[in-house]
Amino acid sequence: MARNPQRRAALADAGLRVLAAHGARGLTHRAVDAEAAVPVGTTSNYFRSRDALLGALGERIFERFAPDDAVVAELAARPPSAALLTDYVRYIVERTTRHPELTRALIELRLESVRRPDLARILGDTLRRGYRADVAYHLGAGLPGGAFEVALLRYAVDGLLLDLLTTSIDTGFDPDQVVAALVSRLAGDVPPGG
Repeated sequence: MARNPQRRAALADAGLRVLAAHGARGLTHRAVDAEAAVPVGTTSNYFRSRDALLGALGERIFERFAPDDAVVAELAARPPSAALLTDYVRYIVERTTRHPELTRALIELRLESVRRPDLARILGDTLRRGYRADVAYHLGAGLPGGAFEVALLRYAVDGLLLDLLTTSIDTGFDPDQVVAALVSRLAGDVPPGG
């Protein structure tokens, strides 16, 4: 397998563009080659199977969603509180809606993983690693709640993102107000550590 990390990232980014534009059915090694403007066969040198390609796209989404260290440092400098947790969740929503094609691609991958056991394993590992990292950070920061509240907030934010970035129920509620209510109702009165 080819080992150039920059080329691998560029191919994954091209794959994400194909996935966002054409869905999982339109994502092929050749389509990624064409989108990346590389010779035919390049993508298959980096990602031997369709599941490997799909799994790499999931990993790349999370790389691109990585928080800005300066923003995290600014938030981390504040004392733990429900207001701080609200601002962390607002920052998550901001990052994931700033690049809607990435969030839609992740939704596509999660749906595709229902039909592809190998992808389910790869993507599931990535998602669970992210959840564990979120819980560790949450507990280390002394934020209200624990692993259960982090899970509740993830479920709620996933639903909010689904509504914001796909066909909406169009409630007219401001997403910022929704985030504040979610945090308040799901974790606001829970002591640190749950």
